[in-house]
Amino acid sequence: MKVSSTLAVSLALISLSLPACERTHAEEKEQHQEHQKIVVTSPQAKDVVLTQQYVCQIRSQRNIEVRALQEGYLEPIPVREGQTVSTGDVLFRVVPTLYKAKLDAERAEAQFARVERDNAKRLCDQKVISIQEVALYEAKLAKAEARAEQAAAELNFTVVTARFDGIIDRLYQQQGSLVKKEDLLTTLSDNSVMWVYFNVPEARYLDYKMHQGKSQENGQLKLLDSRIELVLADGSKFDQSAGDTVTIEGKFNNETGNIPFRADFPNPERLLRHGQTGSVLIHQTVHNAIVIPQRATFEVLDKRYVYVVGEDHVVHQRLITIQHEMDDVFIIKSGIGVDEKIILEGGRQVHEGEKVEYEFRKSAEALANQKNHAE
Repeated sequence: MKVSSTLAVSLALISLSLPACERTHAEEKEQHQEHQKIVVTSPQAKDVVLTQQYVCQIRSQRNIEVRALQEGYLEPIPVREGQTVSTGDVLFRVVPTLYKAKLDAERAEAQFARVERDNAKRLCDQKVISIQEVALYEAKLAKAEARAEQAAAELNFTVVTARFDGIIDRLYQQQGSLVKKEDLLTTLSDNSVMWVYFNVPEARYLDYKMHQGKSQENGQLKLLDSRIELVLADGSKFDQSAGDTVTIEGKFNNETGNIPFRADFPNPERLLRHGQTGSVLIHQTVHNAIVIPQRATFEVLDKRYVYVVGEDHVVHQRLITIQHEMDDVFIIKSGIGVDEKIILEGGRQVHEGEKVEYEFRKSAEALANQKNHAE
C-alpha cells in the first residue's frame, strides 16, 4: 500500500512537470524572436547579365526537295544517303533513249526548215517568189529551232544535279524505279549556316524592340549588349555564337501571342542537322541596375513592398516595381534608390511608423550567397 502511494505521487509530479517544460520552451522561443536583431542594407547598382531561354527548332538555311523532271527508269544512282555533294554533281539519271531520239528528230526538222529558207532566199533574189514567202519559211525555221531547243531541254532534264553544296537525305527511289514527273527523289540540305527559330512573347518582343534593340535592314534587330547561344539536346552548348542579331518574322500568332525570331549560327563542322531541337539563350547586360535581395521584400495583394528605414530610424512601407526577377534577387524598376536603407532581416517584427534599432550590412555582403526567396 505504501509503494502504490509513492508511485502515484511520482506520476502526478511528472505529469505536472511536462506542460511546464513546454511552456518554458515556448516562452524562450518567443523571447528570442522578440530580441532578434533587425538587419538593414542598401540597394546596389551594378551591371547584371539577364538570361532568357527559349525552346527552338533548328533548320538548314536551304533545304529543298529534289524531284524528277522527266518520266522514265532510273539509272544507277551515284550518291549515297548522308553524302556531301557539291554544286553541279549528278544525283540521278533517267534513261535518256526516248528523249535523245526526240532531240535528233527535232534537229533534223530544223535543218530541213533551214534548207527550205535558204532556197527561198535565192528564189527571192532571182525575183521568182515574193519576200512574203521568204518570211513564211523563216517562221517555219524559227518554229523548228524552238522545238529542237525544247527537246534538248527535256533531254537535259533526265539528269538531276545538285543546285548547291549540301548533304543528301534519304533516297526515296532506287535504281530501276519508274519515276514520273515531280516524284520526290530525295532532299538536299545546305548546313553551312543554320537558321534557329524560337517564339518570343509579345511583351518580351516589345522590350527587345523598344528598349534593348536597334532595328536594321531586312527585318533584323540588333540586341544591344547581348550574346546569343545555342544549347543542344544533350545540354551541351554549341561552340558557335549567333552574335547579337536576330531576324523577326512579319506577324504574331493570334492563338499564342508569340512572334517567331530567328538566329543564324555558323556550322563549319556540320554538327547541326536540319530538324534538330534545342534551346536559345539570350544573355543581355543591364548596366547600373538597382538590385536587392528577394528576401528583403514582401507581397500584399499581388504587389511588392519593402520596409524603408529613414534617417530618424522610423520604418515606412514602400511600394516597388520589379523590372526583372533573377535567382534570389530582384532588379528594381522604380520605388527605391541606392542611397536608401531597407530591412533585410526582422521585417516580420516591425510595423509602419515604428522606430527601430538596427544593424547595417553592406549590400555586397547581403547579396552574396542568397538562399531565401521573398516572403
